[in-house]
Amino acid sequence: MTSKFKDSYKTIGEVINILNYNNPKSKSNHPHTLRYWETQFKQIKPKKINNRRYYDRKNIDLILKIQYLLKNQGLTINGVRNILNDKSFKIESNNKKIANSLNIKYRLNKINNLIKNLKNN
Repeated sequence: MTSKFKDSYKTIGEVINILNYNNPKSKSNHPHTLRYWETQFKQIKPKKINNRRYYDRKNIDLILKIQYLLKNQGLTINGVRNILNDKSFKIESNNKKIANSLNIKYRLNKINNLIKNLKNN
């Protein structure tokens, strides 16, 4: 595997870590969740090499969007599927906003945890 390939693709474990950044206390996403989402959303297409999954940036952005719609917006699997199957829906249009939102939530949780630790000391 080339260095470029390693830099541009993430393993299932790395993707799970990205998904869990938005709520560090609740590690609610597991590899089986992501594998299940692959069966429900045909748009998720990881590369499979020697039975290992590798996700590119486009897949990760799509997975973040699915997570946001399911967990934050309260949509059902069917609801998300309908949105993703809508030809006028552009995944790329909201990726940066969602990624930034998740990143901000993660950073706020880290700051809150630091404040709690400082108060306890």
